[in-house]
Amino acid sequence: MRIAVIGAGAMGSIYGGHLSLHNDVWLVDTNQAVVDQINKNGLILQENGEDVVYHPTAVTSTEGVEPVDLVILFVKALFSKAALSSNKGIIGPDTYLLTLQNGSGHEDILSEFAPEDHIIIGTTEDNGAVLAPGHVRHGGSGKTNIGMLTPDTGNFLPKLKECLDACGFQGYIHENIQQLIWNKLFTNVSLSAVTGVLQVPMGFIAGNEHAWNITKQLIHEAVAVAHGLGLEADEAEITEKVRQTSLDSPEGVTSICADLRDGRKTEVNTISGSVVRASKKCGVPAPAHEMIVELVHAMEERGK
Repeated sequence: MRIAVIGAGAMGSIYGGHLSLHNDVWLVDTNQAVVDQINKNGLILQENGEDVVYHPTAVTSTEGVEPVDLVILFVKALFSKAALSSNKGIIGPDTYLLTLQNGSGHEDILSEFAPEDHIIIGTTEDNGAVLAPGHVRHGGSGKTNIGMLTPDTGNFLPKLKECLDACGFQGYIHENIQQLIWNKLFTNVSLSAVTGVLQVPMGFIAGNEHAWNITKQLIHEAVAVAHGLGLEADEAEITEKVRQTSLDSPEGVTSICADLRDGRKTEVNTISGSVVRASKKCGVPAPAHEMIVELVHAMEERGK
């Protein structure tokens, strides 16, 4: 299969590296130093305590590359549109677009570049961290969950699962992928959002009455919106899971918290913002989520 992985961060490198074992892979990144390092020395993944070298083709531009079979998006969500716009030439009429990014609602952007029946959404349980340019630690591994919002008329998902499995991933096809994405989303739109605004570690939430009350309200609204979309969600079960996550990671720092702390733009629009957009689609109010999104954006602009 001809595959382009856009974004050579930790996750893009893990997927780009492994998929290059049995496919023609272009690993696309705007950082020239990363691209040069990979092309000179290979992409190094630290796996099970050892450095393993992979050889995808790293590029800063896909100009001149013929349309590929699959594009996998691994940039931060706020850069998705720009990344796809810069690489439109590799997206042909038969190209499928796959996102395994955090959050929800990515299909709204992907649908500007491919028809709905060529869009695949999902989640990954693999994780990693960048050690140096072209050198990534591959941490825990797990399922790569994939699905479509329309019938798979091209029968592409089984081919993708076979491709993932052959390259060391565990591909799982889901009939209702949105359910799975929202199951993961509930923690992010409550715990992550609140730690970001308060600039506190995860453990603070369950231990502080006021922070916990805010978190419970966000869970309550997210569950109501999920029900409005026809998804299953048990509020008591989700609330306990979020509380336990807070207790289990007392010093944990969420991505929203870290981005705001370090003066970076966050992915709040595809996390809490996805609940807001879904609430408008199904007519279920989510005022606390609207407030959280505005608060995060205000914090992003503090240095302006």
